[in-house]
Amino acid sequence: MTPATRPARRRPAHGSPALAEAGLARTAPGGPHPAGRVDEIAALLGAHVDRLSRALPALQAATPTLARWGEDLGRRLVAGNRLLAAGNGGSAAEAQHLTAELVGRFDGDRRPLSAIALHADTSSLSAIGNDYGFAQVYARQVRAHARPGDILLMFSTSGRSENLLEAAAAAAALGLTSWAVTGPGPNPLAAACTDAVCLPGDTATVQECHLAALHMLCRAVERVVADAPPDPEDAVVDRPRVVS
Repeated sequence: MTPATRPARRRPAHGSPALAEAGLARTAPGGPHPAGRVDEIAALLGAHVDRLSRALPALQAATPTLARWGEDLGRRLVAGNRLLAAGNGGSAAEAQHLTAELVGRFDGDRRPLSAIALHADTSSLSAIGNDYGFAQVYARQVRAHARPGDILLMFSTSGRSENLLEAAAAAAALGLTSWAVTGPGPNPLAAACTDAVCLPGDTATVQECHLAALHMLCRAVERVVADAPPDPEDAVVDRPRVVS
């Protein structure tokens, strides 16, 4: 039989008796989900939001601390000091999010502010980890980059990461101000730093609250910068205004 005369193979339709007998019946793509599945997933996601709602009062209670940090950090950055930020995994992303907002901008146009995410220099990170061990990847960078008046800010859901504890010890040895934004307290990192904000919840909830906390800090910093004398460079550099 040639290909031209071969009879077309018939495929049983989704949900057909043939599939049902084989135990393979399933819904067609784009069709309704099995009964109860959407309700089950919706309940799961609703519980996620509930956990976040329960954590928000602690974030609200941290407002005075974040306002104090924002005032201090804003004044130091305007004076030419810098922020060093660190974290691991999702907390590293939070640290880099914060430094990007400061070097770029958060809400309004203003001068760039000096902030370094210590994990972002991957060559240094891997070299230090290879030569000195992962526990030293941030501490050695703190000793290299920190100057009097700088601030070290660390994010951690557990508050127990060895490399952050080593960084806090390096900051203390240099007389550096160090802040920690962590998960539930008390924890070793909060105790090792100059000041800390500890927020309750599981890992996802804590990270979501950390994002809100870093945005609150940015808002406070920009308020301080807005009240500072103009940057002389602003008068001579014509920067295009781009709305993102």
